[in-house]
Amino acid sequence: MGGRALVLFAHGARSASWAAPFEQLREMIKLRVAASEPDLDVSLAFLELMSPRLPEQVAALAAQGVDDVTVVPVFLGQGGHVLRDLPLILDEMRLAHPGVTIRTVGAVGEDPTVLRAMTDYCLSSLPLA
Repeated sequence: MGGRALVLFAHGARSASWAAPFEQLREMIKLRVAASEPDLDVSLAFLELMSPRLPEQVAALAAQGVDDVTVVPVFLGQGGHVLRDLPLILDEMRLAHPGVTIRTVGAVGEDPTVLRAMTDYCLSSLPLA
């Protein structure tokens, strides 16, 4: 019996505090799906500088019997890491774990709903006229 996983994929940084918003996002997602899909594994993985790296996380999930992984790049745009690095990493992971379906979506910052929320936040920062 397989399972499903959602992996938030972030860049990584030297400062441990940099990961805090991503960890908070992971926890908010877990809370949101706790009742509807309690077995969904929600985790965080990084491109560099922090652990776990994406291939390590997917390998751990596969070892736990997860056979369906969705990777969400939590990047603001489809820069070089999402356009060049991620497809290569995905290809390597698919070769390493042929029994696991691994898919990805576009960068979170390019989703219209996310952009509207960011617009609202930016405009709310203005002092009242």
